[in-house]
Amino acid sequence: MAKIQIYTDGGSRGNPGPAALGVYITDGNNKEIAKIGKIIGEATNNVAEYSAITEAFAWVLANKDKHAISEIHFYMDSQLAYSQIVGLYKVKNERIRDFIFEIRQKEAELGVPVYYNHIFREKNKNADLMVNLALDNLL
Repeated sequence: MAKIQIYTDGGSRGNPGPAALGVYITDGNNKEIAKIGKIIGEATNNVAEYSAITEAFAWVLANKDKHAISEIHFYMDSQLAYSQIVGLYKVKNERIRDFIFEIRQKEAELGVPVYYNHIFREKNKNADLMVNLALDNLL
């Protein structure tokens, strides 16, 4: 059974503006196993952040058996998204509530421990790179 680390980031150029998500996934030895960068259209930065998290869950669900995933550690540089997901901050925005509901559904569907961690932006360079490559149409 394997532990994986998932780094997520979202960004918009303007808020709202053209937006993209970035996901970078490593195994327990910090070896890259997946990276995703995707344009999501016009969105706020918060929507882009949550879109990255739900995109990561979609990847995990599609690859759970292939990688024998037993534990997931999410890392994100969005203090707001982290604080809302772990319940430190209330969620007032309806769209964000929908994301939280979707995340809880995917956690239950996976049936493995999921941990969320806030990290400094400098530690999230790979996910941030995927956001910028997508926004620059380089993927």
